[in-house]
Amino acid sequence: MKFWADLHLHSRYSMATSKDSNPEKLVHWAGRKGLALIGTGDLTHPGWREELRDKLEAAEDGLWKLKKEYYLQQVPAIPAASQVRFVISGEVCTIYKKEGRTRKVHHLILLPGLEAADQLAARLEKNGNIAANGRPIFNLDSRDLLEITLEVSPETIFIPAHIWTPHFSVFGMNSNFNTLQECYEDLTDEIHALETGLSSDPPMNRRLSMFDDYAFISNSDAHSPQKLGREANLFDCAPSFGALREALKKPFPGFLGTVEFFPEEGKYHWDGHRACGLRWHPFQTMEAGGKCPVCGRKVTVGVLHRLEALADREEEGKPPSWRPCERLVPLTRIIAEAEGVGENTKKVRELYNGLLEKLGPELKIIREMPLCELEKAAGALITEGIRRVRQGLLTINPGFDGEYGEVKIFSAKEREAFSR
Repeated sequence: MKFWADLHLHSRYSMATSKDSNPEKLVHWAGRKGLALIGTGDLTHPGWREELRDKLEAAEDGLWKLKKEYYLQQVPAIPAASQVRFVISGEVCTIYKKEGRTRKVHHLILLPGLEAADQLAARLEKNGNIAANGRPIFNLDSRDLLEITLEVSPETIFIPAHIWTPHFSVFGMNSNFNTLQECYEDLTDEIHALETGLSSDPPMNRRLSMFDDYAFISNSDAHSPQKLGREANLFDCAPSFGALREALKKPFPGFLGTVEFFPEEGKYHWDGHRACGLRWHPFQTMEAGGKCPVCGRKVTVGVLHRLEALADREEEGKPPSWRPCERLVPLTRIIAEAEGVGENTKKVRELYNGLLEKLGPELKIIREMPLCELEKAAGALITEGIRRVRQGLLTINPGFDGEYGEVKIFSAKEREAFSR
């Protein structure tokens, strides 16, 4: 069974998240996007686990579904929308000293049930406040977090999150580990998959031979339901926790590939200093000795810079763990670009809903719908936008130091020419 999964997201109990990030809205938007499996997010938070118990019921082995009374009516109705399942998941932050450096690492954890989540939360509560934030912070070595999680559930799927993000990741500028073994030590073999994050993609990471035995997954890290599916994973396996776990273990039999942000769009792709408006390619950073010419402080070293420093291949490698990826832009942004209006405007919402009602979920529309069928429903300009996205014919000003990259599909002159 083939299905799309987004395994990393957050509930409204995490900082800087939408109040709409509840189970019913997550299911609603997962169906609109074309996702069949989503993470619950925030598995350690007591309030969220209580809500999950109230609103979810057991489905296939290790998976959960929304109770019927909580379903929101899809208006308009969407043809071929998936039946949505949950897997118990959450992101955990560890901040600790190791070998004279402060390390800040985020980890994505998937568990086979809420009972295991209860047990893990009880163990971790000794190291930090689990009720303050859906993504809790613990003064705990990453290796020890992995050990505790495996003791609670040997079936755990433990994934280093957004592995290059400068401030909170295993390979980012601040943590500065150069191998997984430096971080996870004797338990490194318990890790089988790595999350690329929005500012990198699998081809970039395949320039490092030390990753040849790992699957690269991609998730939205959504802080609101509407952001689900901006990155996602394609599986071909039974709908169960055990099958998902096996799909992410070498030789990755049920893992088929990913959809991605264009990595330049991610907010840490290039180096820079946002406060001074400085956006730099890594070569510029190196030439300047890493210092901002405006204020004299160190610039934030981005994903591309760190990856280049550790890469041992000039081009993408294709080991047995290699899987294809597609770079996409959300449909609302394509519509907004075509119409020359803001992405959150009423006009974009109406056009978006109309396309979903006629053609089906978003991933189907932007990935695989024949252009001739698209043009009948969407018109020439939106169809041209989707064609350009599929072929990568975009202009992107790369993201840096926490600011997303700027994506342009059309110039004003091109938009005007299509409207004649």
